[in-house]
Amino acid sequence: MPLSFRVDGREVLALEGDTVLTAVLLAGIRLRESEFGDGPRSGFCLMRACQDCWMWTDHNDRIQACATFVNQGMVLSTRNPELT
Repeated sequence: MPLSFRVDGREVLALEGDTVLTAVLLAGIRLRESEFGDGPRSGFCLMRACQDCWMWTDHNDRIQACATFVNQGMVLSTRNPELT
């Protein structure tokens, strides 16, 4: 079943059962910039070990995109709200 959610204010379409990481990458959105200055980053291990796919909800909760399933109407950010 198709559904939609928002990432950094942008509407993203996904299918029920997609992880946030899958939907975000298919939409062409990067998850974050490297803190070491070597460009865009996204999920790496796909098993919650690398810590490279953190995103934040509209309630400032941190989630791992590789292990979180998309829900209709989710509102997510690629930036830590404490740092913006």
